[in-house]
Amino acid sequence: MPEPDLNLLFALDALLTEKNVTRAAQALQLSASAMSRTLTRLRAETGDPLLVRAGRQMVLTPYSEEIRERTRHVVDEARSLLRPSPVVPDFSTLRRTFTIRANEAFVEVLGAPLIAEVAALAPLVRLHFASKPEKNAASLRNGSADLEIGVLEEMGPEVRVRALFRDRYLGVVRKGHPLETEQKVTAERYAAFGHVVAPYGRQIIESLDATLARLGLERTTVSMVPSFPAALAVARASDLVALLPASFMNAQLAESGSAWSFELPVATDGFTISQMWHPRLEVDPVHRWLRELVLRVCRRQVPL
Repeated sequence: MPEPDLNLLFALDALLTEKNVTRAAQALQLSASAMSRTLTRLRAETGDPLLVRAGRQMVLTPYSEEIRERTRHVVDEARSLLRPSPVVPDFSTLRRTFTIRANEAFVEVLGAPLIAEVAALAPLVRLHFASKPEKNAASLRNGSADLEIGVLEEMGPEVRVRALFRDRYLGVVRKGHPLETEQKVTAERYAAFGHVVAPYGRQIIESLDATLARLGLERTTVSMVPSFPAALAVARASDLVALLPASFMNAQLAESGSAWSFELPVATDGFTISQMWHPRLEVDPVHRWLRELVLRVCRRQVPL
């Protein structure tokens, strides 16, 4: 059977409310003749006259009286679905868990202040941080992650993006390393030591090595480790040189003096850390609140 024309519900509501074809037409910004034709269709669909003349006015039939409130409720519900008004949630009682995909360095630097900020404003909201074994939009698309934080790569055209802060790479060695005694680390001395790297920033590392190659120099990567914290741990316990984000090192050096960082001896590009989310969460007021909170915490904690 063919589906009924749901547009008729709005006309039916106007007719039952106004009890007058002309006024119902004005309410829906239609002509009186168009509303008269619609009433004829409604009578055919329902099998009931709906409105009948009683002297100089129209009155509702018993069936119209019966469905009047139901019709009003259905139309109101339809309008609320099609034109939702933003509802400001009560964060003091809000229960929700967000999954944020981010690398270990972000969690080490910004995890604690972000959790504290959320706890202060919405004590029943929970943050789950998940690792990023691969960079793609699958987790955002299937809903297993609410937010992804990192360097923007190919995530698909629909993914929403907002920049959080700019960052850059630094060289890092242990305290007392031979490079620390030098007034300025030269490209030759930098390349002379072995290096430990994490599997991030591939394009920047390739650019760094290409610049060194043009100077006739080559770095030796002695070890590849799974994360920035692991690279720092190796550098602190050896003579290897680590390549680490300035945001991560600023937080580490504030807590411990067991490492020394320096600007790279050759020019390299900086990079932008962004937050990414799926468009189905774009207008969700709670998700919007989380995004604004992440932005505020990042810009307060990473003064680069």
